[in-house]
Amino acid sequence: MAEGEESFLTHLIELRTRLIRALSAIIIVFIPTAFYARELYALLAKPLLASLPAGGQMIATDVVGVFLVPMKVALMVSFLIALPAVLYQVWAFVAPGLYQHEKKLAMPLVAASVILFFTGMAFAYFAFFPMVFGFMSAFAPEGVAWMTDIEKYLSFVMTMFIAFGITFEVPVIVIVLTKLGLVTVPQLREWRSYVIVGAFAVAAVFTPPDVISQFMMAIPLCLLYELGIVLAAWLVKAPLDPHAPRSDLSAATKD
Repeated sequence: MAEGEESFLTHLIELRTRLIRALSAIIIVFIPTAFYARELYALLAKPLLASLPAGGQMIATDVVGVFLVPMKVALMVSFLIALPAVLYQVWAFVAPGLYQHEKKLAMPLVAASVILFFTGMAFAYFAFFPMVFGFMSAFAPEGVAWMTDIEKYLSFVMTMFIAFGITFEVPVIVIVLTKLGLVTVPQLREWRSYVIVGAFAVAAVFTPPDVISQFMMAIPLCLLYELGIVLAAWLVKAPLDPHAPRSDLSAATKD
């Protein structure tokens, strides 16, 4: 067997081992978590239930939905709890191929990414959901019973969690792009107006069609972009010439 093929098979075996360990960590956490699936779904549904009119409730239109939906929530919580173990397996797989300076940069960025993603989810749960559900409840026409299917509610919540989690990753994305020399701090400042327009466009796509929802996603996105510029200017040595060739930019970031 050729040396290249042997190396490729070795990497495949290593990848399979890391995937099995990551999945095992999730399953181990899921087994006890599944016993609290009902309580976890009740906690997830709390922002909506608190906004429903007196006597309002959620419904299940699927026969097995009352079982599957709470189990999906338990699986999601299990993944979040096991995330450090999953990330460790990812790190153990890619770390041997990184230079020492790349390892020093990667670890803080990974930690910051996890913290920011959880912060985005917390913002959605504690700030976005109560505001949006309260608005929807107040806007519902008189005589209309506002009852949401639990499957659709879970889909909406997961979409918002992912959307806000990614939104809060903007500072990390800005730092990485700047560190790689793909953009410079002066360029990021020049693009500020385009980012503001893009933030509201993204918010219009991922949030409900009301002004409050769009502002609650677009404004944090813009503020986090500004935070990313501040951190990038502090962490990265920006070249003096923002229009320098790509090779010059890359060399400047390595100094």
